[in-house]
This record gives sequence, C-alpha cells and structure tokens, in this order.
Amino acid sequence: MPAPAIEFRDVSFARPGQARVLDHFSLGVDTGDVLALVGRSGAGKSTLLKLVNRLLVADAGSVMVEGRDTREWQPIALRRNVGYVLQDVGLFPHMSIADNVAVVPRLERWDAARVDARVRELLELVGLPAGEFAARWPDELSGGQRQRVGVARALAVDPPVLLMDEPFGALDPLTRAELHVQFRAIQARLHKTVIIVTHDMGEAFALADRVGVLEDGALIANDRTAVVAASTDPRVRRLLDAVPTIPRPSDYS
Repeated sequence: MPAPAIEFRDVSFARPGQARVLDHFSLGVDTGDVLALVGRSGAGKSTLLKLVNRLLVADAGSVMVEGRDTREWQPIALRRNVGYVLQDVGLFPHMSIADNVAVVPRLERWDAARVDARVRELLELVGLPAGEFAARWPDELSGGQRQRVGVARALAVDPPVLLMDEPFGALDPLTRAELHVQFRAIQARLHKTVIIVTHDMGEAFALADRVGVLEDGALIANDRTAVVAASTDPRVRRLLDAVPTIPRPSDYS
C-alpha cells in the first residue's frame, strides 16, 4: 500500500499555557483524495491545517507530507509544495490579478514567459479569462471572483497538496454553489490531495471523497460521505441534523 500523501501519526499539540488541542491524534489522507474536516469552532480543524504546512509544530508525534516529517522539510520548500486557500483570500490589493497569481512562480525564479503562460492557464482554469481579468485589481472583483483568484494563486506552482480553510464561508449561497461545481471540475482534472475545513456539513458532502468529524480534538468519524451520512453516532447526527432543508410548498398547506 502506498503511503498517505498527508499523515498525522499520534500527534499531540497545545498552545503555551492552554489545554491540548490534539491528543495522540492519527489520520491519513490518500493521494488524490479530498477530505473535508467538519466540527464545531474550536474542535481543532484549522490547527490540523497549520500543522501540515508547519505554521505550527506538533509537541509529540509526526506530521508527514509526501512521506517526509514536516520537521525535515525546509519551511519555505514545504509551503510551496502545499497550496493554501483562506476564507479572506488575502490578495495583495496593490497588485493586479495576474501579479497576485504570479507571486510564487516569480519567487521560484521562473522566466517571464513561463510565468505569463502559467497565469493565463490558471485564470482560464478557474473561469476568469486572462484577457478580461489579468489586468484588473482585487477591489474590482466580486467576492466569488476573488476566491477563484485565491485558488489560482494556491495552484500556481502545481503543489501536490492543497489546504482550504473555510474557503467559501464568506460567500452568498448561490456563489458558493457555483464555486462548488467549479471546484469539483478542477479536482477532476488535477487530482490534488486536498483537506478542506468547513463548518458546513452540506458543503463537506458536496466537495469531499471522505468526511472527518472532529470533536474536542478527537476524530469521531472518518469515512466515505455515504457512510458518514448514515451515521447513528449522536455527535455526528447533531451536525447532520443542522444541515438546512428547503421547505416544500406542501409544508405550508
């Protein structure tokens, strides 16, 4: 069996002077899989992402990326192998859309022609044709368009791993649904190993191959979406029951 692309091996972590966020936590994510991590605020979801790209370092145990302990990676090299998409996007307001996408390729000293070709390719991939959007500024784009630029920037140097922290949480429901469709299309083409953090169980089912449910730093479920959807664990059911349903006209008759 090939090693997981991302693996937490008996990981413990606590911030100074605080209770442990993770206590002997283990989890593997196979190459090309999309794992959605769900749970209440404070369950440890974002902490797991930060351990993967070494914004945090485990107190005990090992976090493995592409078969190497994150402690063995040079931090900058690790982060360039792990794309990161945030809820607030974090585009540089003084840079054009093209320049935002080109940041990491230029840091990697790609030549200008290669950078330009990659920027055009990625903007097309996320549905923002370069001829129309490359020269624009971030404040000229809608929230959904800025989020697409964030995805393009995270994919700029073709990292094998992509981390997404509440990437669509600030968007309206219609825009979120549109980006869900686009994400699935991009993933079908690129087959990245992805961890998505979300509070929304419906979003988890829409995007992921597997769903991991966290509670107080413990993994209480981790399986294919259909299995998690059928769970009878009351802790999982609470999240499932919070998924909104659209009323039918007969409900009001």
